[in-house]
Amino acid sequence: MPDRVLKPGIEKDDILPVSPEDFLQALEGEGVELPVPAEISPVAPESQIVVYSDPRSAGADRFRLVQTRLKQLQAAKKLKSLLITSPLPGDGKSTVALNLATALAEKGKRPVLLLEADVYRPALVRRLGLKPWRGLTECFAGKSDPMLAIRRIDPLGFYLLPAGRPMEDGSTLLHSEFISKLIKGLAATSFSWILIDSPPATPIAEILALRAEADATLLVSRAGKTPREAIEESARNLGRDHILGIILNGVEGLDRVYSQYFGYVKPEARVKPQKPKSIQSLGLKTHGR
Repeated sequence: MPDRVLKPGIEKDDILPVSPEDFLQALEGEGVELPVPAEISPVAPESQIVVYSDPRSAGADRFRLVQTRLKQLQAAKKLKSLLITSPLPGDGKSTVALNLATALAEKGKRPVLLLEADVYRPALVRRLGLKPWRGLTECFAGKSDPMLAIRRIDPLGFYLLPAGRPMEDGSTLLHSEFISKLIKGLAATSFSWILIDSPPATPIAEILALRAEADATLLVSRAGKTPREAIEESARNLGRDHILGIILNGVEGLDRVYSQYFGYVKPEARVKPQKPKSIQSLGLKTHGR
């Protein structure tokens, strides 16, 4: 989990006056850009979005594997909303969410929404190198329509509804009818996927509130860091039938294999071995809601 949060001080409301009716009507056409503002991300190396910045890396390949598996599960189980969480802070769930949203969006061909529900320590806007705009917390406080806070993120191709300013007590929002209606309303639209970047799995009451609104869960853990006991406790609390799989983040060594492969195919393009930047291991189940 990043050690910084978005700074307060949003001086103006940059949300464009697009009506919910126009927004939902635009969603009916797959591959059509929605009538929302677009933000251009520099996709800096520190964002760790390897699917875009390092597509031949081991991490990017693993995300493409997840993308393929999720599409198969979606066709079989009609999944749409996916909760992405971790047992502890610092396991890399936001990195996984950013990369998975980018992979599933297929360069803007599929309408994928990344919903930032970590209202305690929001980090996605900063990770994307963007200026903050009003998000969930401001919409909740001001009773405004959060659909109007959605923006398209270029060149990554997905849509983002950010958390907004951090809250000291996020339970009032995460347990509210506001968030329940929002997720149900988004699920009723033609977004191909709704990825919910949530707080870590403790406190468990808040995760269970978000879990109730999602079709399934991906649990992110970090190799050599996340205790097995924490993973098992999170799995029990979330429900094993609700968890599609566990993503093991930060395993070292696989990039050397990819370097050797690409070097064999094209010697002049030999990749210098690096530590993996993201997902390295995944098992997805065939069951779920």
